[in-house]
Amino acid sequence: MTRRWTPLDTARQDRSPYVDALTAFIDAEHVRWGIPGHQGSPEAQSFLAQYVGDEVLRLDVQTMVEGIDLGPGNPFDESLALAAEAWGARRTWFLTNGSSQGNLVAGLAVAGLGGSLVAQRSVHSSVVDALAMSGLEAAFVTPDIDTSLGILHTLTPEALDGALTAAPDAAAAIVVTPSYFGACADVEALVAVAHAHDVALVVDEAWGAHLGFHPDLPTNAARLGADLVIASMHKLGGSLGQTALIHLGHGPYADRLEPLVDRAMRSMRSTSESTLLLASLDLARRQLAARGTETIGRSLASVQRLRDRITADGRFRDATPRLRDFPSVVDIDPLRVVIDTRAGGISGHEARRLLFHELGHHLELSTDDVVVTIVGAGVEPDADAFADALLRLPQGSTAHREVSSPPPAGPRRMTVREAWFAEADVVPVDHAVGRVSADSVAAYPPGIPNLMPGEEITAENLTFLRETAAAPFGHVRGAYVPDLSLVRVVREA
Repeated sequence: MTRRWTPLDTARQDRSPYVDALTAFIDAEHVRWGIPGHQGSPEAQSFLAQYVGDEVLRLDVQTMVEGIDLGPGNPFDESLALAAEAWGARRTWFLTNGSSQGNLVAGLAVAGLGGSLVAQRSVHSSVVDALAMSGLEAAFVTPDIDTSLGILHTLTPEALDGALTAAPDAAAAIVVTPSYFGACADVEALVAVAHAHDVALVVDEAWGAHLGFHPDLPTNAARLGADLVIASMHKLGGSLGQTALIHLGHGPYADRLEPLVDRAMRSMRSTSESTLLLASLDLARRQLAARGTETIGRSLASVQRLRDRITADGRFRDATPRLRDFPSVVDIDPLRVVIDTRAGGISGHEARRLLFHELGHHLELSTDDVVVTIVGAGVEPDADAFADALLRLPQGSTAHREVSSPPPAGPRRMTVREAWFAEADVVPVDHAVGRVSADSVAAYPPGIPNLMPGEEITAENLTFLRETAAAPFGHVRGAYVPDLSLVRVVREA
């Protein structure tokens, strides 16, 4: 895939209209008789002021103020328009409850298109929540898996084409790219496949809000033609925690999707959102769009220094290039470094634990075999300090557990919504085979749900889950009890 570098009008983007309007409101020193209840007073909330500082309370003001976010041509709408321009979208909405909120909005919106949904099976749990809320029927397709390192990738266009062919009533498809590990799918080809089936493509780009703001980064999904894109701006984009964006593309479904997204946003957003969170989105967009080519360049240089140190020493291995060996991966986000710690004589989980507790480095993620470092756009980490800490790790057991591909899912007997709201029983694991799962349950690694609400529970999937739960550092997300001795199932009539 060819990267498409789209230079922005940095002078136009070097503005933050919403923040400027908030600042003017704050500087006017109105006497506050409304919400938030602290009303800017550190004396009223002394413990909070001691924790976050007096200025944070002063900056935390209410929403729905004339001349800020109300009225025609208001500054908030202007900031939204700048964000849409920055990411190449037709329209952008700010989210203050993360990409989870974005997935709920997208799920409700695409339900309005009619038909069913085809989803990458490793979608975020909020997509399953959206299915329960919307009543959408869904078919799931499994992404590429690196069974050696326990890493999930994404979907090939061929896999999506096969899934859509098998679901002729589908109105939308959702894929995840980039992955947690930085692997990027061929979004342009996925868009072409989806549109050939008369299906809108939704991209969960939670880990890629920064993409497209430097020529050495992959292109973001909105510029590649995706119809809806959800991006966690707080992850690598630099805004405050819990903030995200949803972009509407310029494709053939935009006219139908826009009012549906608008309506879903009214249902899924607070009527008293945090102006601190919204302001952080405005400022982080400005930083990326007006200064990104400079600041991200420094981040990339630091990451390259880390890669060079790992390669030069030879004990550990930079496993990031290995991601390209898989057919679904056409590009890599270079701000993630996947380090094979098993090559250096220690498990990924043990390496992460020691780095945190003894060496002062907190890493985002580990599996049995790797640790993942993530560098936010514009951050310049001390690559040498981290490389030195890696080399101080002790040599331990090099036992390796190959991650087998998850067994096929059991047949679907109910929709997610039906199973979600059905009465449920908790039964011993030996009595769960053949019953209908009430929960979404996923073994880590690799992190693909083995059971979904409404699917029949098979013996093979229970064995896979229990073996993972019993393995060192294995984890089963969504299990009723950690060892899978009890399973929550739909009550039989």
